[in-house]
Amino acid sequence: MRNGTVRKFILLGLTDDPELQGLIFIFLFLTYTLSLTGNLTIITLTFVDSHLKTPMYFFLKNFSFLEISFTSSCIPRYLYSIATGDRVITYNACALQVFFTDLCGVTEFFMLATMSYDRYLAICKPLHYVTIMSKRVCRILIISCWMAGLCVLIPPLSLGLNLKFCDSNKIDHFGCDAFPLVKISCSETWLMEQTVIICAVLTLNMTLTCVVLSYACIVKTILRFPSAQQRKKAFSTCSSHMIVVSITYGTCIFIYMNPTAKEEVAIKKVVSLLIFSVSPMLNPFIYTLRNNQVKKAFKDSVKRIALFSSK
Repeated sequence: MRNGTVRKFILLGLTDDPELQGLIFIFLFLTYTLSLTGNLTIITLTFVDSHLKTPMYFFLKNFSFLEISFTSSCIPRYLYSIATGDRVITYNACALQVFFTDLCGVTEFFMLATMSYDRYLAICKPLHYVTIMSKRVCRILIISCWMAGLCVLIPPLSLGLNLKFCDSNKIDHFGCDAFPLVKISCSETWLMEQTVIICAVLTLNMTLTCVVLSYACIVKTILRFPSAQQRKKAFSTCSSHMIVVSITYGTCIFIYMNPTAKEEVAIKKVVSLLIFSVSPMLNPFIYTLRNNQVKKAFKDSVKRIALFSSK
């Protein structure tokens, strides 16, 4: 974002009502704390428990790290803004926030597609699963997710760095985001708006196609299992991931379905806030509460800590 006369921006947030701001602060503080606690717990368990050294939990560990990065790129700054009343953010800090929130957000979709492919191999190709999903392949897939996210981000980012901000410096959002910034720019923004939409649609289509194809094959394979218990166990393994996929894609499609509709600005700000706060908090609980191995690993870790403390 090229600087014209504007050197700082003012984040308008969600509301000016002090009581509502207090409620929002408490809500965000609780969700952020739970998000950090839940995701850090999953990361810790995958490191310390030998039963969680499989590719499935390797991807889950990296997804939890991504969720922490995603929520931390925006929520702490908004909490600070509410607590101090300081809504001013510098030009460079705003640019960095846009970069990290968008990078983590885009990478998350590629990570979900990768996790879907992992489940496809585990259920549809069980005899070849260990051979295909080696540690080296898992690391390559994780790096590829981040690189894909960066490649998708480069075109709109390169255009955004040339935007000028001449008069208005008030961002109608709780954080720096592409569309509110485009709205107050005094540059020609049509090309950037179209680029953002194209990149978003391509990302959604590519990753969602991978997810749908993977789960179509998974469902087809599961229905062929002779035992009802086998089918139940297989569906249970995939259900947590499908819930997270539904939440992530559903909210994102809602945001980008009609990004220029002014009457939906307030609604989209609330939905964006939920994406940054509630989704990262829910995901670890969705995975752990529906996963017996993770629950067992957590109980064993608590027992070891209690035993160590009693000595």
